[in-house]
Amino acid sequence: MPKSTLPIFLCLAILIPLVFFFCLMTGSSDIPLSDVLRALSGQDCPPEVKTVILGIRLPRSLAALVAGSAVSVCGLMMQTMFANPLAGPYVLGVNSGASLGVALLVMGLPGGFSASIPYISGGLVLAAWTGAAAVLLLVAWAGRRLRNIMALLVLGLMLGSAADAIVQILQYFSGAESLKTYVLWTMGSLSGVTPEGLGVMTVAVVLGLAMAFACAKPLNQMLAGEQYAVSMGMNIRRVKIQVYLATILLCGTVTAFCGPIGFIGLAVPHITRFLLHRSDHRLLLPATALAGALILLCCDAVSSVFCLPLNALTSLLGIPVVVWIVFKK
Repeated sequence: MPKSTLPIFLCLAILIPLVFFFCLMTGSSDIPLSDVLRALSGQDCPPEVKTVILGIRLPRSLAALVAGSAVSVCGLMMQTMFANPLAGPYVLGVNSGASLGVALLVMGLPGGFSASIPYISGGLVLAAWTGAAAVLLLVAWAGRRLRNIMALLVLGLMLGSAADAIVQILQYFSGAESLKTYVLWTMGSLSGVTPEGLGVMTVAVVLGLAMAFACAKPLNQMLAGEQYAVSMGMNIRRVKIQVYLATILLCGTVTAFCGPIGFIGLAVPHITRFLLHRSDHRLLLPATALAGALILLCCDAVSSVFCLPLNALTSLLGIPVVVWIVFKK
C-alpha cells in the first residue's frame, strides 16, 4: 500500500468503530457506553438495555455497515464498467428495477402477501434480485450499442421511470395494507432488518464483494477502454458477467432488506477518488467499501436521532456531489 494512502485507511479504520458505538449509544433514548459494553459482553445490565442494544441497535448498525459498503462498491464498478462518472444503481435504474420486483411481490400478487416485510423477506430478496437483473441486463445490452454517455444515462432514467410507472399502477389498485407496507419500505430503513435477515444479507453481500474484489485488475484495464483491455488478453465477456452478478447480489440484496438507498452508490466512489487521488481499483475497492460503510452509518445515526427517513439524508448527501460532477466534467 502506498504511504500516501495509508493515513486515509487509518482514519477510516478509526472512525468506523467510533461512529458504530455512537450509534449504539444514541437514539430515542441515550444509553451510557458502560451499559453498551456490558450488553455486548454478556455482563449484567438492565434487561431493557440488553433488549434495545442486542435486538434493535446492534442489527441496525451492522446492517448500515454491510449496506453502505455494498451499495458504494456497486456504484464504483458501474462507473468503471460504463465509463460514466454519473453511473450508479440509482441513476441507471437498477434500484427502480429492484423496487419493481418488490412491488410486484408485495402489491401485485393476490392473497396473503400484504403481510409484514419480515414475513416475506426471502421472497423480497428473490424479487429484488430479479428486478435489478432485468434492468441491469437491459442497460448492459444497450451499452454495447450506445457509445454516447448521455444517451446511456437517458436510457437508464427512462427504464427507471417505466419501472416507477408500473409501481404507481400497482399502488393505485392495491389494498391499504399492501400500500402502507410498500410505501414504508421505499423510504429506506435499516431498523426492519432482523438478526436472521442480517445473516442472509451479510452472506450475499460478502459473496458479492468477493466477486467485486476479484475484478480489481480487469477494472483497472477497462479504465483505458474495452479495446485496450481485450488487447491485454482480458476475457471481456467473462468479466462483465462477473461484474453484473456482483452488482445484482449487492444492489438487489440491500434493496430488498433496506429499501432503495439513493445516491450513496453514486457519491461515495467520487469521494474516495478525491481522498486517494488514485484510480487503482486494488485501493479504490476497499477504500470505497469502508467509506460507504462509514457514511451510511453516519446517515443512520442522524436518522435515528431525529426520526428522519434514511433516503432523505442520503439524497441530501449525494445531490451536491452530482452537481459538482456535472460542473467539473
